[in-house]
Formats: sequence, structure tokens, C-alpha cells
Amino acid sequence: MCLCSLATPDHPTDFPYPIAALLPQSQGMVLLDRVVETGEDHIVVELMVRDDGLFSSPDHTVPAWVGLEYMAQAIAAFSGYHRKCRGEEIGLGFLLGTRHYQCSVGGFPCGTRLRVRAEKIIEAANEMSVFGCTLEGDNINASSQLNVLLPKDSTKFLAGKGI
Repeated sequence: MCLCSLATPDHPTDFPYPIAALLPQSQGMVLLDRVVETGEDHIVVELMVRDDGLFSSPDHTVPAWVGLEYMAQAIAAFSGYHRKCRGEEIGLGFLLGTRHYQCSVGGFPCGTRLRVRAEKIIEAANEMSVFGCTLEGDNINASSQLNVLLPKDSTKFLAGKGI
């Protein structure tokens, strides 16, 4: 069991890794700021909606559909954390699809703090998983189920696909 597996909202622990150490994305694409808590089947992360032009609009909002990327990165952080706990390298994961993305706003105002929770619902033997995700902020709520593929060896997986 990793050090932070025992963290709860009432008793958080200092997380031992910076968020970028858990994600395969290059630094500019890391949209999350920190892990709040994690457990065997869930992770909670926080982020400040950025106004750096990557996804931000001239009106200083980020489109609500980017919430799916926040959720996918939360799942990637969950996978990366558990890989580190097992002494494995961080690997690529693949977002296969989403179900029922609903968001209470059309865009996230830049500078808004959001909290994303991803909870594993199903983990299949074929390395596919389904996560239930929620995103919350000041008068902001979003939810979805994300279908992901988290191969143990993404290099081998991609090589087998001719990529």
C-alpha cells in the first residue's frame, strides 16, 4: 500500500509526488495542480482554470468540454500513482469514450478552482476500465463516465497496432 492510500477528506496527508510526475503529458499539457487524496479505487485532484491561451477564450473562460480532459487527467494521475506504488514506469492511457457528460455551465471562468473526483466503477481483465467522474467548483457541477484503456505496457500495445 502506498503512503497516501490512507488519505481522506478529513485526514489528508502530504502527497509525495508532484502531479506532473504522475502524468505522461508534457509539462505544458498538465492541466491539474495537485492531488488532494487517493485510495484504492479513487482520486481527487484540484486545478485552477488557466488563462494561458491553451484552451482559454478571449472572454477569459475555458469551454466546458475541457472538463472531460480534466477528468481524463485525473484518471491518468490515478493510474500513474498506482504504477509508482508498484515500482512501474508511468505509461500512456487511452480515452475510449464518455457517457452522459453533463455540465451546469457553458464555460469555466479562468481563475476558478475546480475539484475533480474519479472513481473506478469497473476494471476488466482486458485493461479497460470505467470511471465515474465529477467536477465541482463555485456554482459549477459536471459529471460523466469515462471509458479508458490503461495498458500495462503502452509501448508494446502501440507496437502491436502498427503505430
